[in-house]
Amino acid sequence: MPPLLEPAKVAIRRRITELFNDASRGERPILRRADALFAADSVAWRVNGDIVTMMIGGVSGLLLQMLHPAVLAGVWDHSDFRSDMHGRLRRTAKFIAVTTYDHAGHGLAAIDRVRGIHDRIGGVLPDGTPYRAGDPALLAWVHVTEAISFLDAWIRYAEPDMPVADQDGYFAEMAIVADRLGADPVPRDRAAAEALIQSMRPALRVDARTHEVAQLVLNQSVGAALTDAASAVIMQAGVDLLPDWARAMHGLKTPPTPVVRGGAHALARTLGWAYEGSPNHEVWPAEVTVWPRG
Repeated sequence: MPPLLEPAKVAIRRRITELFNDASRGERPILRRADALFAADSVAWRVNGDIVTMMIGGVSGLLLQMLHPAVLAGVWDHSDFRSDMHGRLRRTAKFIAVTTYDHAGHGLAAIDRVRGIHDRIGGVLPDGTPYRAGDPALLAWVHVTEAISFLDAWIRYAEPDMPVADQDGYFAEMAIVADRLGADPVPRDRAAAEALIQSMRPALRVDARTHEVAQLVLNQSVGAALTDAASAVIMQAGVDLLPDWARAMHGLKTPPTPVVRGGAHALARTLGWAYEGSPNHEVWPAEVTVWPRG
């Protein structure tokens, strides 16, 4: 690669670092560690390490999750999503990175912290039905919609011929996190994940609050015009990834498929190029505890 292009690659990586890490709190990207909860050759490492597909899957997963009235109520009643949607998405990305790539003890501690938060959250739905964020069935819905969205984004934009055995392996691996969070039932293969989603569909609802939160997700600004243009591609690709029935419930139009998918593929190629030679793609031994270089 021509040396003149290296500063451009570093600049892109720094911008991504700023988006996903709160510098005011001293946050840095998570190193991929040899002593992580998942092995370096795991399916989870493969799927959860791609920035573009994880963002697309994250958007799609959020839109699916909020169709459950109790999930929506938890966000509505107990979060600052209106003023800090970017922060909420950043914390979700950090959780995935820590539990996948950081020291296994750090990953387990992060899961336990989230479970503790869930155990303290509850309320009453508009129809008077009580809810608890720590309800095992509700956690199962959040888990399965997130996992299948991450996986399907990876398949669409990175590995269209991914073997079913590897897809099953992803659910089996991610079940480790879901089990510790207290979810139940937890699917351990693709067929079980799809069956769980279908079984939950009668409980899904849409109201004015659903539409408001969805629009906040899809229309958020993350800063500079160029970054927001990339974000718009991600958001539309997330909508495109939704099942037809979920997109219809949200009242969202099907995006122009060739344009959206072409843009997402181009963005994925650009970031893939930018991260060539980055410390993000190396596996670091236990004795390395600080971020090594740009």
